[in-house]
Amino acid sequence: MSSNVKRAARVKRHARVRAKVSGTTARPRLCVYRSLQHVYAQVIDDTNGHTMVSASTVDPEIVKDKDNKKKSDLAGIVGLLIAKRALDAGITEVVFDRGGYKYHGRVKTLADAARKGGIKF
Repeated sequence: MSSNVKRAARVKRHARVRAKVSGTTARPRLCVYRSLQHVYAQVIDDTNGHTMVSASTVDPEIVKDKDNKKKSDLAGIVGLLIAKRALDAGITEVVFDRGGYKYHGRVKTLADAARKGGIKF
C-alpha cells in the first residue's frame, strides 16, 4: 500500500473522529500527531480556535536528553510534559483525539503518560 493511500485513509479516519470529538473551553481537546521521527501534542479549545498548550519531541526540554531513547519512550516524555504544561495553565480534563491513528504504540504511551501526569480523559 502506498504512503499516499495510507495517509488518505488516516485523514478520513481523523475526519470521522473529529465529527464526534470537539474541545470546549472547560474540556479542551488533546490532539496527537505522529510523524516518522517525532510526536506532537496540542491542547486545543475548538470553540475559540485557540491552541492552549503544546509539546513535542522537538522541544528544547526533550531534545537535550533525547539520545539513545526509543520513539515510544520519547512519546511518554511528551505526554508528561503536555500534562505538566496543561496543569500549569489550569486544565485538568481533556477530550482525547487520537488523530486517526490506532490507540497503540506511541499514541497510547503518550496518553498513558498524560494520565499519569494528572490529566483526566
